[in-house]
Order: sequence, then C-alpha cells, then structure tokens
Amino acid sequence: MVLTEYTLRAIGRVESALTDRAAAPRQPDEGAPGAWLVFDDRYAPALDGLSAGTDVLLLTWLDRADRGTLTVHPRGEASRPRTGVFATRGPDRPNPIGLHDVHILAVTGTRVHVRNLEALDGTPILDVKPVLTPDR
Repeated sequence: MVLTEYTLRAIGRVESALTDRAAAPRQPDEGAPGAWLVFDDRYAPALDGLSAGTDVLLLTWLDRADRGTLTVHPRGEASRPRTGVFATRGPDRPNPIGLHDVHILAVTGTRVHVRNLEALDGTPILDVKPVLTPDR
C-alpha cells in the first residue's frame, strides 16, 4: 500500500472557554459550552447561506492529539478493554480530525456562534458542511 500525504489548511479557529483537555467534556451533551467559530477574512464569502437555526457538521484538526495512539480504553476508563481508535471517537489517532454536529446560534461577519462545542480554545477549523435534511 502506498501512503500519501496531503496538505490541509486551517480556515479559522475555535474560541471557547475550554482550555484544559483533561477537564473538557468528551461529548457535546456532557456540558460542552457555546463557542465561536472565527474564520479568516478571506473565507467570508464561503459563509454566505449560514444562518441562526442551521445545523452543521464542523471538521476540526485536534492539534493537541497524540498521532501515534492506535488503541485506547474507551472514554479513558481503564476497566474497559483496549479498542482500536477507529472504533472510538477518541481525539488521539493517526489523523486527528474532529467531527462536531453543532447548531448555529448567530452569524456575525466572519464569526459564527454555536451551541455545545467540545473543542478546545484555539482548535483549528478545517471545514463546515450542512447537515442534510430531506428538503436540501
């Protein structure tokens, strides 16, 4: 198998009250706060069509992850057997891409306010995609 490397470019960053990885919630419904997605000005046209009330999938680069981790105890619980990272949502993995289902509360210029985001402050944003519904 040939391994190929690709270059990703951050398009913005997360502004959040979450700064300590150990204290951050593991899932959005476990106490994740609201946060701001702050996009580089050059991507302002790409935000056209996003509005309050919209659900989107946010892809981030988990820049503090350990890329050498291949197995983990799910949810960090040592009583659970080690499992391959591809069968978990753990942040430590070969390509630490975060996937977040978030609800937009407001869009102000290149800043998007979202609900329940468990990403740490400063996390790079890779992409945003709409959640598909039958009417889209």
